[in-house]
Amino acid sequence: MSPIIRLSSIVKTYTRGRQTVEVLHALSLEIGQGEFVSIMGPSGSGKTTLLNLIAGLDTPTSGQVAVGGERLDNLSSVRRSAWRARHIGFVFQFYNLLPVLSAARNVELPLLLTRLTAAQRRERVAAALQLVGLADRAEHRPRELSGGQQQRVSIARALVADPSIFVCDEPTGDLDRESAEGILQLLQMLNRDRGKTIIMVTHDPLAANHATRQIYLDKGLLVVSAARAA
Repeated sequence: MSPIIRLSSIVKTYTRGRQTVEVLHALSLEIGQGEFVSIMGPSGSGKTTLLNLIAGLDTPTSGQVAVGGERLDNLSSVRRSAWRARHIGFVFQFYNLLPVLSAARNVELPLLLTRLTAAQRRERVAAALQLVGLADRAEHRPRELSGGQQQRVSIARALVADPSIFVCDEPTGDLDRESAEGILQLLQMLNRDRGKTIIMVTHDPLAANHATRQIYLDKGLLVVSAARAA
């Protein structure tokens, strides 16, 4: 499996007042195309920082971040933003849906800056909602949907532009166990049947077990990287 993500000797520091805090310490990591990887570790271990570097939301203090052959650490913020729009789908813990818009209009948002026609956008939105099992909820607003359904809408929104990589930050953290299981099975389907590379930060060992490989961070260091037993 060829790597789609390659991080080499990554150091990330932040300045807090007069103090410099090093969050990631010379971390190197490869993730293969089509992998489903979970990232675990205690609070403050660098999980979200690592996710943000992979997604091009942030840049390292030193080291190299290459995703899909593109050196993200060499790109300007404008070029990284354009790159994210083409290649990354985001799924967050708290959905980030606009309450005044229907499910369909929320899913359509990433397409509004593209050159697709209105008819093409509607076709893509309908296909994405169908894939996540919400074709019959297209005109419902977020308050009319359960938490699990709202997260499915957010996954459809991430999916609609057909990105190659999904980055998921605690996607089941606000859900009950049954709804969480449905979301995890949906992510597995996107990985298995659609070939999406998925990187998921989670505190939940049951969620992490749905991935094909588990990464464990502690104090900015990679301490475990193991494939799930068959």
